[in-house]
Amino acid sequence: MRRAPVSPPGAVVFATEPVPFAVREPLPGVDLDAVERPGLGVALWFRTTDAQALHDRLHAAGTPIVKAPSDGPFGRMFTFAGPGGYAITAHED
Repeated sequence: MRRAPVSPPGAVVFATEPVPFAVREPLPGVDLDAVERPGLGVALWFRTTDAQALHDRLHAAGTPIVKAPSDGPFGRMFTFAGPGGYAITAHED
């Protein structure tokens, strides 16, 4: 893995292809051993061409939606719970 030339504070981004990979420090005040949902502190983000359509398909299939679709810094985006309970964010840009 190659470290990306730029990373946000508290994180290291690796320039992996086709999906970048990052490791970050836990947020202040978060005790990773005391949380119920797995993956707190793990951020999984994937690009999609139509976040709203993906949301609608996942919602119709009964997939838990953690955060409803909204417009953000990466275009239309939403977060859902994957099979293991990890939060996964889909975004358009």
